[in-house]
Amino acid sequence: MKKTLFALFVVAISFMSCDKPLPEYTIEGKWLWSPSEERADANTMFEFIDGNIYTSYCITCPGDDDYWNSLDSTDRIPGIHSYTFDGDTLVWDGTPRGVAFECDGGKLEFHLGMNLWRLSSDCQ
Repeated sequence: MKKTLFALFVVAISFMSCDKPLPEYTIEGKWLWSPSEERADANTMFEFIDGNIYTSYCITCPGDDDYWNSLDSTDRIPGIHSYTFDGDTLVWDGTPRGVAFECDGGKLEFHLGMNLWRLSSDCQ
């Protein structure tokens, strides 16, 4: 009986100790950058699309996502940057940058301190 209880205990502990896999988030899509720590001050949008990064600027932007969502490819500044992404490293124009997702994938934190917020996320 003791051996059976011990075996059940070991099995229960092994199930509780299993790590849940972390969700994999994508970098693809529209991201906002702010010169301050406040998302509401965002004045730059980066669009990560199929290995290319497109940039749009706004000098006096309203604080909501409606403006940024209204932009299309004709609003981008000239020039395209390149990227690759493997889950924790974003290689932007050949420069590797360590990154981590926060806020259920709505915020991208660079190990060097920069943040990007996914457009239309609720993350602050």
